[in-house]
Amino acid sequence: MNGNNSIEEEIKGRISLGNKAFYANQDLFKSKLLSKKSKLRMYQTLVRPVVTYACETWVLKENIKSKLRVFERKILRRIYGPAKESDDTWRIKSNDELNRLIGNKTL
Repeated sequence: MNGNNSIEEEIKGRISLGNKAFYANQDLFKSKLLSKKSKLRMYQTLVRPVVTYACETWVLKENIKSKLRVFERKILRRIYGPAKESDDTWRIKSNDELNRLIGNKTL
């Protein structure tokens, strides 16, 4: 919390630490030997706790919630990869597709 009673800087720092935790384990997240389910489990046990540490005390505004959702979707897109269309083109997965894949369990 800063002098303006804003927790925004703390949450930005947490997201930055979450990025560091993800990229420190990037070799595991890119591995073709691990299933997507295992990678999702690793995200939930290694990265998400770094971001949500002491989140019980946060007062979340819409812009902060949005930043947390964007961070999580970025990681999920890395884990699940792009989707292949019927005409052999690739595209990123939509938010709805990601929600279906993880069973609507978001941050």
